[in-house]
Amino acid sequence: MKARVPAINQKLLTIALTHRSYLNEHKTVKEHNERLEFLGDAVLELVTSQYIFEKYPDKPEGEMTALRSALVRTTTLAEVAEKLKLGDQLRLSRGEAASGGRENRALLANTFEAVLGALYLDQDLTAVREFLTTWLFPELATIVTKELYRDYKSTLQEEVQAEGQPSPVYEVVSEVGPDHDKQFTIRVMVGTRELAAGSGKSKQAGQQEAARRALEKLAKG
Repeated sequence: MKARVPAINQKLLTIALTHRSYLNEHKTVKEHNERLEFLGDAVLELVTSQYIFEKYPDKPEGEMTALRSALVRTTTLAEVAEKLKLGDQLRLSRGEAASGGRENRALLANTFEAVLGALYLDQDLTAVREFLTTWLFPELATIVTKELYRDYKSTLQEEVQAEGQPSPVYEVVSEVGPDHDKQFTIRVMVGTRELAAGSGKSKQAGQQEAARRALEKLAKG
């Protein structure tokens, strides 16, 4: 089932499809895909940023950042990975496979990034862009048409839940100003960890700004 995966050096592709759990049961295998995932994440951000920059010349920096976050979020990458049948090709430990690893969205998204890293090393950025233009960038039309990139709270919730973390919780940090012109500062928590804080003229606006900043922080790792 490898027909949909780009033609990549077999050694690199094998590493890209090897989860670290596989090494526990195969002591002769020394490499897993996390280094390629690291590289692929950076390549994905660069190529996607350039694509959005060129396609939407009138959009400001904030909207371009939001578009990129919506496009490269875990759920979107996992859906593309499913279309490519990457889960079927993953090398997992028996335990990881039995616990649903081949359908795990975070794992699929990470594998997709590892494949991008392998493609970049084997070929170049042009090959990566062609691959993404076929498989990922068509999703952008729906994101723009439905303005999905403006709902930062929903995007953040999908991201953290795909990573197996609890849903974000929004807390009011402060309210400043008279009733007709209040400024709310909101922080967003995941478990006991504060991801970011944001301000707005309503609680909802403050929550959206906090979620937007949290997504930016997560995108930077």
